Amino acid sequence: MPRFLANPIAVVGLAVTVFCQAGPAAAQVAIESIVLRPLAEAEVPARQTGVVARILVDEGDRVEAGAVLVQLDDKSAALAVQRAQHERDRARVTAENNLQIEYAAKALEVAEAELARSEESIAKFPKSISRSQLDVERLTVEKLQLERRQAEQDQQLARFDLQVKETELAVAQRELELHAVRAPLAGVVTLVRARAGEWVEPGAPVMRLIAVDRLRAEGFADVADVAEVAAGHSVKFALGEAGQIHAGTLRFVSPEIDPITKQVRIWAEIDNSQLQLRPGQQGQLQYDR
Repeated sequence: MPRFLANPIAVVGLAVTVFCQAGPAAAQVAIESIVLRPLAEAEVPARQTGVVARILVDEGDRVEAGAVLVQLDDKSAALAVQRAQHERDRARVTAENNLQIEYAAKALEVAEAELARSEESIAKFPKSISRSQLDVERLTVEKLQLERRQAEQDQQLARFDLQVKETELAVAQRELELHAVRAPLAGVVTLVRARAGEWVEPGAPVMRLIAVDRLRAEGFADVADVAEVAAGHSVKFALGEAGQIHAGTLRFVSPEIDPITKQVRIWAEIDNSQLQLRPGQQGQLQYDR
């Protein structure tokens, strides 16, 4: 037997190693002319008519979602809230007042007891109380029963009125809140349009805001380059000649092909938590196919 076959296990291991090393490498795709854009941006509008009282941020400031950017004059709206609160409190006192029901119940109890005594007296002594007097006492009992039901119904109506007043208070509080222009997203203020003392209408843009923690890398790719990738594929964005690499995720591959260029529009979400990238920069999108 030849010497090189003396250890068949070693020979098999060598063959497997050579096969693995000779396996095909994953093809990397590089798409040029990729432009960074804000993943989210907003022209923040005024939500209520009024005069700009205060501008609370400057261009370049980072803000959190919900932060107040501009405050309109809200004195009238605040007074409307106070009035609605007082009306709500008064309606609550009325709705929780049981005195009329308690009084009607007590009066009915007395009248029923008096009628019971009269009926007992007539049963023992038929002529002790006149029939007309007995009819009056029965009428009194029926009247007090109706008064108690009326008191209960009045309290129910008072509870409905309380609900109406609570709704009116919520509307007044909402009107007050609309005088504060709030950030719809976390980001950076890039343009302040409003000026203190200006009159604004609902819908008028007062500020521009862009999100910078995550950016949108957008461009066009040949159909062949995206034939085997889909949304969710891991990608890398290389910035310019320096080749700074930033991780990201492919979010969209258009189903439409440009009939002239034979390309499709794609975009990826790029992590920019370190704020090393800026919208408007160009680079290269890379991924393994």
